[in-house]
Amino acid sequence: PVLSGRGFAFRRKQKIERQYRRLLKKRRQVHSQQDDQFTDTYPEHLKHLYLAEEEKLKKRRRTPDDSVSSEEKLNKAADGCGIYGYVCLMVLSVSRMCTFPSRSVGTQEKFKNKTSNQKAKEEYEKIKAEHARKKEEAEKRRQQREEAQRLYKKKKMEAFKILSKKTKKGQPNLNLQVEFLLQKIQQNT
Repeated sequence: PVLSGRGFAFRRKQKIERQYRRLLKKRRQVHSQQDDQFTDTYPEHLKHLYLAEEEKLKKRRRTPDDSVSSEEKLNKAADGCGIYGYVCLMVLSVSRMCTFPSRSVGTQEKFKNKTSNQKAKEEYEKIKAEHARKKEEAEKRRQQREEAQRLYKKKKMEAFKILSKKTKKGQPNLNLQVEFLLQKIQQNT
């Protein structure tokens, strides 16, 4: 009897409950291994937290007047908290049961496998370098073109000066024009 509009949340809650029960079952099977779970395999920066947790668990185990088991306490706490309580309890249970590998192995893998951010930065640097190279080449081509245009205009101006010279009477100076044509023919051959 699920109310309308609550199907997704209800199914999610059931799934988390199932996972939690499975975890509890696994925990009962691994109960013999619980004593050696707080070892030196934890990361150095979290070790003090695990040692404090170990001390708390030892104190709880020693008190004989504690008639309610820790699993029942967890179940009661989870019932009061709803779906988020289950998630928190699962995280706590998993963190108590897991043993983490040494820190040095993790750091070596970090340097081998690049994060997406590092990959994006490298890609950005490659693109930036390619743009800079293309910009430099375009600048070189532009300067060469400007130099060629400058030389062309200079030659054209010299030719215009020679060809436009006039005699005292205002007639074109044919001797200069013939000499210019002769120079041009000699340069081409």
